Amino acid sequence: MKLAAFPQARQEAPPGYPGWRNVRVESIHALMNAASRPPAPRLAQFAPGLAALLRYRVSDLPHDITAGLSVAAVALPVGVAYAQLAGFEPVFGLYASILPLVAYALFGTSRQLIVGPDAATCALVAAAVTPLTGGDPALHLPIAVALTGMAGLICIGASFLRLGAIADFLSKPILVGFLNGISLHILFGQLGKLFGFPVESTLIVQKLLEVAGTLDQTHWPTLAVGLGTFALLAASARFLPRLPAALVALVVAGAVSAALGLEARGVAVVGAVPSGLPALALPIVPLDRLSDLIGASAGVALVSFTSMMLTARSFAARNRYEIDVDREVAALGAANLAAALAQTFAVSGADSRTAVADAAGGRTQLTGLVAAATIAAVLLFLTGPLRYVPVAALAAVLVRASLSLLDVETLRRLWRFSGFDFTLCLIATLGVIWVGAIHAIVVAVVLALLKFVRTTARPRVELLGEVDGLPGFHALERHPGARTERGLVIFRFNAPLVFFNAPFFKQRALAAIQEAGPALRWFVLDVLPLTECDVTGYDTLEEIAYLLRERGAAFVVAGRMTEVRLWAEAKGLDTGVVAAQHFPTLRKAVRAYRALPATEDSLPRRG
Repeated sequence: MKLAAFPQARQEAPPGYPGWRNVRVESIHALMNAASRPPAPRLAQFAPGLAALLRYRVSDLPHDITAGLSVAAVALPVGVAYAQLAGFEPVFGLYASILPLVAYALFGTSRQLIVGPDAATCALVAAAVTPLTGGDPALHLPIAVALTGMAGLICIGASFLRLGAIADFLSKPILVGFLNGISLHILFGQLGKLFGFPVESTLIVQKLLEVAGTLDQTHWPTLAVGLGTFALLAASARFLPRLPAALVALVVAGAVSAALGLEARGVAVVGAVPSGLPALALPIVPLDRLSDLIGASAGVALVSFTSMMLTARSFAARNRYEIDVDREVAALGAANLAAALAQTFAVSGADSRTAVADAAGGRTQLTGLVAAATIAAVLLFLTGPLRYVPVAALAAVLVRASLSLLDVETLRRLWRFSGFDFTLCLIATLGVIWVGAIHAIVVAVVLALLKFVRTTARPRVELLGEVDGLPGFHALERHPGARTERGLVIFRFNAPLVFFNAPFFKQRALAAIQEAGPALRWFVLDVLPLTECDVTGYDTLEEIAYLLRERGAAFVVAGRMTEVRLWAEAKGLDTGVVAAQHFPTLRKAVRAYRALPATEDSLPRRG
């Protein structure tokens, strides 16, 4: 046990008192105090955030209160705007910013992450729910709440199965392309509200064509409000950087709307917002739409969790702590169940509000609790002014949010780094444009599978040799002057050897054997990159070994001697069938080959 764990043990002993006894006594006191604390390690397995709050340091309180108030100032206008994006009344955006925040604060492992309405998730909810309502507006709320609850259950189920690593499944190029498509979906979806006329189409191309055909119906006062809000957003960000730009813009737009009576001039406004906290109720899943809801909720769960993990990991790395992906997927599930209980829509990690929490000095999960309490207070006492906020102003806030999702810089990096990844990114974006956000999830998953297959099923295969001045063995294709031994092939397969790439392994191994010709004596397999081998891979190795034996050559294995032996013993296999000779390293295998007696067709090593 390290004495550094007990600060009092480092104090100097008083004169005449043995220092080691002081350390021992103080350490015993510290151990007794630690034993009297709540069982945080056990609690952390179930509710990591609650365990952290039970160890809360009072010194963090001023920072967390300030950060929580700052988050609430951003969450209020964003929640109202995102509720409109999801097809809800504005008050539901505030409902989605209370209980989910509390749930994540109790069950999450990130100290800074703020959950709530998210542009991509809200766009997915709207895209999923609209076709299921059959044109009945009364069904929009119950179906969306059911979808939210099912997404929460899927996330919790995934945590029990330890599927948190699924966040890594959608690669960054695919996720960036998908979010770029969502950005365009949101952007073009707000054009009708900015110009003051309805747009009925759902797909992006159709929306553009419809807007272009109805520009003559533009309501100019509404357009003026929208353009004015854009100007306010830009001016606030430049001249009042410490204040949330969306809050400033909506406050000014609401005040101007009330003072000039814009509603009477045909400018659509939010209207009356009911005060009070949400009524809690269990979500009811319509059985006739259950199959459709399962697929849509799984898509919402996948995209919202993947997006959330990008935010959570980036801020955890910035603040030098680790997060648990399996606990995070459970926390997102709990947050969505809380949203469904509050009769509102799905939530995810909110990058803008998380950035505000971090910039304002938020240190713990208490920041989210303070933000939730502040929004609840607004719902109880300050909903009156919200009725004057113009819908066009909310549309302007959403357009600005959509532009923040648009990641052009990553596109440039992908263009320079990998043409294949750049193409995947563009295909994911086009998927959202042509088939819609929900169906584009299938496109994204298919693209992820294709990338996985391309990387793992067709890995790099190398024939190795020695290079003067470089230690070890290197690929012949990258080092044309590498030295090789006549009759010796050193073969490296840079992936696990399993069922879906075993045929490719066999094909490339046979090609190397054929190229070596009748002089081949040893075929040496470097097993260091072979981190896994299933029964199909083992059978493939046996086929290669028998073929070599028929040609009078040997199949030799280099590396992982202990692992291979233990693996063979556990599986009840005879490794002698595959490799009669096994060396701990490639170097020792080559030395053993050089010590072989010469044959009639052996020739000197080529330089």
